[in-house]
Amino acid sequence: MSVGDAPAAVWRTSWGARLALYLERTANLLGVILPAVAVVVAAVLTWKHLTTTRDLVLLAVMYLVTAVGLTVGFHRMLTHRGFEAQPAVRFVLLALGCMAGMSDPVSFAATHLRHHARSDRRGDPHSPADGMFHAHVGWFLMGFEADPQTYARWLLADPMVRFFRRTAWYWTAVGFAIPFAIGGWTGLLWGGWVRYFLTIHVTFSINSICHRFGRVDFETGDNSRNEWVLGVVGLGEGWHNNHHAFPRSPFHGLRWWQIDIAGYIIAGLARLGLAHNLYRVSPDARLARRVVRAQAAR
Repeated sequence: MSVGDAPAAVWRTSWGARLALYLERTANLLGVILPAVAVVVAAVLTWKHLTTTRDLVLLAVMYLVTAVGLTVGFHRMLTHRGFEAQPAVRFVLLALGCMAGMSDPVSFAATHLRHHARSDRRGDPHSPADGMFHAHVGWFLMGFEADPQTYARWLLADPMVRFFRRTAWYWTAVGFAIPFAIGGWTGLLWGGWVRYFLTIHVTFSINSICHRFGRVDFETGDNSRNEWVLGVVGLGEGWHNNHHAFPRSPFHGLRWWQIDIAGYIIAGLARLGLAHNLYRVSPDARLARRVVRAQAAR
């Protein structure tokens, strides 16, 4: 049956779905191109000695607080339920995660849990098995159906999560409005767009680099790796092999020298009584999944 023969309601539904996909892909493309342009502009301004200390402080602070929202709030607290937080702390963490501008919390959780369920196999949203470009940014540019009914159904019944799902892009706007209010146009450039460039590409690098390069400490059944540079700049997310071995652990740095800033924040919240029910990985569990270096090198 041709489009012309289809019932009007079906045709409108199909047309609406295509339009939504087109708009999503356009927004995603702009979300990758505009931050890259901002980095070039920022480099030119720096070359001309027009970048101020305030601009760089805004970049550092906005990156840190939004990254905390993603790593501590969206990822370790909400998606993997590695710990529980007091309601006010939970609200702040989810707000900061939305300010990062990556996604709403439900889509983030559903996409990430699908990645764990299908890691480096057919159905993984962003495996390097489909190419490094696809793993890094291609999957994002093409648009991806998160499927929360399958992978994050419990979140759909959470009132606070539903609120942030509805208002996510308003919080994203706040993430750009704050540096603009403090630093004007250059504040927006550095604390908004350059910060967003770092946010998306550090996150994308976990998907791509940490499934191709780095060290294997635990048997996981996939190609996850620990990469120390991303462990530092990603607030601990670069200890990705550790994370795939023990997804519910709120601590990704499992050795004293594995810097895990998000883990330190969670431990601090627990010490202050603001976080509880932290999931702990037993020494026996670590030992059972640890691989010897000869095996990891294969």
